[in-house]
Amino acid sequence: MIYETNSVEETIEAAERFAKELKSGDAVLYTGEMGAGKTHFTKGIARHFGITDTVTSPTFAIVNEYIGGKISVFHFDLFRINTFDDLYATGFFDYFDRDGIIAVEWSENIPGLADELESVWFVDIAKTGESSRRITVTKKGEQR
Repeated sequence: MIYETNSVEETIEAAERFAKELKSGDAVLYTGEMGAGKTHFTKGIARHFGITDTVTSPTFAIVNEYIGGKISVFHFDLFRINTFDDLYATGFFDYFDRDGIIAVEWSENIPGLADELESVWFVDIAKTGESSRRITVTKKGEQR
């Protein structure tokens, strides 16, 4: 799936459409430069599942939990996480025992992370202009 968006709201709406494909236990692994729109995309996923909390970047918290919708969303930021030991220390893998979607910014900081997970979606967000984005979504096991 490829989405071309021209505003923050269009990015959120694209994520809402994509979220129809998600089920509990899925991981969404983001790639994209700083400011590409990864948190905005997570806002759309959360909105699709009926979460009304304000979705913010988990940069300093490592994980933000959004509970109370049809499915919970656990939003990780691995910008400061560089090893599997560090990742384990965050409790990351424990979140897969809970009913929810795991959304992961800076997933590329942990090479091989997708290999450790069962149901993975890759979301690459590329800036194509000041407010325009090209969002490429693939599922693990499909051609990337």
